[in-house]
Amino acid sequence: MIKFLRLYFNRYFVVICFLSLCSKIANAQTNADALMIPQNVFCGELMYDHSSWQNYWEGTFKRNNGNIGTLTNNTYSVMGNYGITNKLDVLFGIPYVTTNASRGTLKGQSGFQDLSISLKWLAFQTEIGKGIFSLHAIAEGTIPLSNYEPNFLPVSIGLHSTTASLRGLVNYQTGRFFVAGAAQYVQRSDITIDQDAYYTTEEIYSNKVYMPNVTNFLFSTGFRSLQFNAEAIISQTTTHGGFDIRKNDMPFPSNEMNMTTAGLLFKYSFSKVAGLELTAGGNHVLDGRNVGQTTDFFGGVLYLFDFSKKDKK
Repeated sequence: MIKFLRLYFNRYFVVICFLSLCSKIANAQTNADALMIPQNVFCGELMYDHSSWQNYWEGTFKRNNGNIGTLTNNTYSVMGNYGITNKLDVLFGIPYVTTNASRGTLKGQSGFQDLSISLKWLAFQTEIGKGIFSLHAIAEGTIPLSNYEPNFLPVSIGLHSTTASLRGLVNYQTGRFFVAGAAQYVQRSDITIDQDAYYTTEEIYSNKVYMPNVTNFLFSTGFRSLQFNAEAIISQTTTHGGFDIRKNDMPFPSNEMNMTTAGLLFKYSFSKVAGLELTAGGNHVLDGRNVGQTTDFFGGVLYLFDFSKKDKK
């Protein structure tokens, strides 16, 4: 039954998968792609992501730091996607993050990061020429799951900001090949840090930190079939406000953090075990401002559970 639903979906609702900058996780059936789950089908996923960097940008100056060495980040995520209807999905993600610096005195951190909940809507679809054009809208919210300290970058596990975002996504597919693009705006709440004064471009006597908002643009192209998917992704993230890291200083949560990232994504579906899929890929930061030049690799296991009424025929 699931195999039939997936065949039905791939014929009428076939679309693209993207890299998600906010979570850094790129895989099938997330809040950053245009792949819809059929009604009453649940896709559960376990994901592992390993990232590291030695060089980073201090403003626009690229450097390394002997007091950090290599900064590594491991993320273990539980994710899910449920088809409310064939055109409306609800998704969630729960990440557990660990960080470590190979040199110096900075102690690595660990804990649950931010819960994400999303709604993904297939707003429009039509045939154009020999292909299918589709338009999606994705609304997402995140909220911190633990009382981690955001002002301990680069080993902090997150920024501890509650966010709300909206993404528009378009896709055109002809045969097994597709091209797609997306734009996202992220509204971030102010945060509280564990000190009564701090310096940005001026001295501020408060424990409240203003967090600038973010935009993200993505482009994706690749190959998709019932059994194997492969795609290339490039994304650009821009922080609207903030300031540069001062010379030889630590990063700060409200820094201007911009980056251009390129990545690859692969997914394989097992024909003999209906519903079982594997996904893997990687990303690399090509250029940035006040961010590490990160390389990350990820892999995950997905399984589709069909809760619809079974039709034995």
